[in-house]
Amino acid sequence: MAILRSAFKMLRLGIIHFGPAWMFTLLTSNFNRTVDSDLGGIAVVITTMIGLHHFLSPFQVFWGRLADQNPLWGYRRTPFILVSSLIGSLSFLFLPSIAIGLGAKALGSTFLGFGLFTLFGLAMAANGGATNSLVAEVTTEKERPVAVAVVRTLMIMAIIATAGISKQIMPEFNLQKMQDLYNLTPFVVLGSALIGLLGLEKRLSPAEHTALLAQRAKETTSENPFRLALQLLKHNQQVRLFFWFVLLAIMGIFFQDAILEPFGKEVFQLKLKETATFTQIWGASVLFAMMLVAGLAAKFSLSKKLLATLGGLGIALGLCCIALAAITFQRGLINPGLILMGLSTGIFNIGALTMMMEMTVEGHTGLYMGLWGMAQGLGNGLANALSGAFKTLLIESGWLTVRPGYGLLFGFEALTMLAAVLVLHNLSLQNFNQTKQQDLSPALVFEAAG
Repeated sequence: MAILRSAFKMLRLGIIHFGPAWMFTLLTSNFNRTVDSDLGGIAVVITTMIGLHHFLSPFQVFWGRLADQNPLWGYRRTPFILVSSLIGSLSFLFLPSIAIGLGAKALGSTFLGFGLFTLFGLAMAANGGATNSLVAEVTTEKERPVAVAVVRTLMIMAIIATAGISKQIMPEFNLQKMQDLYNLTPFVVLGSALIGLLGLEKRLSPAEHTALLAQRAKETTSENPFRLALQLLKHNQQVRLFFWFVLLAIMGIFFQDAILEPFGKEVFQLKLKETATFTQIWGASVLFAMMLVAGLAAKFSLSKKLLATLGGLGIALGLCCIALAAITFQRGLINPGLILMGLSTGIFNIGALTMMMEMTVEGHTGLYMGLWGMAQGLGNGLANALSGAFKTLLIESGWLTVRPGYGLLFGFEALTMLAAVLVLHNLSLQNFNQTKQQDLSPALVFEAAG
């Protein structure tokens, strides 16, 4: 019975993440492709706008602290998840109209779009911080690895489902169909949040709230966590290497997010429903590899660093395959490249995420996880912004035609992933474990506190 309760709890935690996965998939797949390739918007403007929420991820620290100290009706996470889900999902009602303005390169629509995406980014920072905290608070130490695997699996399933629904409702660009698709967002996001949340979080009593504040007051120190994180990067080579590894690897995986579907339209003249299949192929491959490796890891001792290395090399090879498809005009190379990328990403995820959990210091887990989260946010944001900037510089400027231009873009992404693997090669978990206690010495904390 206890196993069933635990499994049901894991499932609900995963369902909470369905809404954000729906929104992010619509942005990177449907909205980006529509405005860029179908409406003729400026790529760098679109990808920077879509990636803006990643640069706002440090606000998770602010929202998390606010939620810790100011529970609403006895709940610290549920209200923040629901309110942020409402604000984020309502933003989508206005995106089809903004898309038309961006396609016409209207300055007013550009400013309105950046304003709306800033609001969306702040809402998603609150949502991400609250959902991560909820997972940590409602699971035991033994349950957490399983919870992470279940959440990641359901998120990928949500990505696949969103792409499928998107191409059914909007097989090709049509403003009314786009509006109909985006009108579903508040119902999908709030519905999944309510199904997952109701009754999941334990309500704090007034006495528990008072005790919580008293405990936090005892533990609070004067150091600024952002400055302390910078000092860790400055003084600890292993921390610095892992930060760069995460940042470069995220860029190496997600640089293609904003250009893959426009590539399908501009090089091979594929319809919207055909390019939406790219996400499904990639996502299904990731899911299969994660389940396979997780099953093997349960029976055998697998090197996390080796898994991350093999996954990174496989991703780079898959990207080279897609680059070759662009240069040689061979559509038949796209799906093998996507499958190889997806399988390799699944392998990489198991290795890198497990390493991330081990690259922490007891008593300062939040600080280190925040540092790795910052690397992920910067990597995602740079991937979006740079992919659009390079596309505008190389292709939209007329300097290169679409085939060599996209070949060069995917080739650059492959080199970025190879750089991440090279950084990983120089990383040593053993050296990190030997030096990590020194990094938070009173002298360093004093220096970080200023």
